[in-house]
Amino acid sequence: MLSLLDRSRTRAGETETAALRGTVARASHAEQNGYDRFWVAEHHGVPGIAGAAPAVLLTAVAGATSRIRLGSAGVMLPHHQPLVVAEQFATLSAFAPGRVDLGLGRSPGFTPPVRRALRQGDNDFAADIAELRGFLGGTADVTLHPQPDGPVPLHVLATGTGLRVAAEAGLPVIVGGPLLGIGGDPGPGLEALAGYRRDFRPSAQQAEPRVAVSLDVLIADTAEEAAELILPEAWAMASSRTTGVFPPLEPVAEVRAARKTARQQQYVEQTVAAAIIGTAGRVESRLAELIERTGAVEVVAAGSTFDRAALDASDTSLAAMFRHS
Repeated sequence: MLSLLDRSRTRAGETETAALRGTVARASHAEQNGYDRFWVAEHHGVPGIAGAAPAVLLTAVAGATSRIRLGSAGVMLPHHQPLVVAEQFATLSAFAPGRVDLGLGRSPGFTPPVRRALRQGDNDFAADIAELRGFLGGTADVTLHPQPDGPVPLHVLATGTGLRVAAEAGLPVIVGGPLLGIGGDPGPGLEALAGYRRDFRPSAQQAEPRVAVSLDVLIADTAEEAAELILPEAWAMASSRTTGVFPPLEPVAEVRAARKTARQQQYVEQTVAAAIIGTAGRVESRLAELIERTGAVEVVAAGSTFDRAALDASDTSLAAMFRHS
């Protein structure tokens, strides 16, 4: 199964409205290319990301598509009341019946002021998932309105703790970052996934453990061109870690010309190492190895770059690879 994750990244010189419309256009393009699912994310107060309201954005995506599944990757439960999340995604299911997936995470707000603005406190992630599940499944004390138009499957964006919560709740997981072991030691991630599978308790939604892997994937005609595609995102990540500001994506030429500290260059290299980039053949072999190693049944490609045309071409190449495999 092949999916895209779009974070509504802004570009230098572009409005945030353009970024959101770009997400909707990318979803339509993904459906035309045969992708199975299109995920959007939730970020608050982040300068380089326009996607703050997954349920609202997915409603726009639903209006521009007819087949592709629509998911949040994810809604951050510490920021919301479970009843409100259930109402939002039940409403979304009315506009996209049978196509809605609700991915759930627990990442904190971007900065202390954002966390204060979100009224973020100490939440019990597992308890919140159980409460949300009760609303969607009709077993809670409060009857949900509107009633969802068919099941709304839950997914967990998993770190080590998230894997445990998902296993106990009998839910599928989406894993990324260090757990994938790309560019580093895969051992800890494999051990964590083995623990998830070992401790998994079957549920009404999910009879068996299910793993999706999420990472930056970018394809170009040459390895050199692919290496350039990842640079805008890598530079934004490096800037956020050294200046505290996550900026819009910049053109490759400007990224190359930017003066970088040794620490910033190190962060750029780390982002590149954690991605799968290159020609179609190179990406196909590396993805096959990752799928074999993790037992994943879904790849969630999360790549972004400044050049939208190059990103569309990469998305098209990736879809063709999976169609022919």
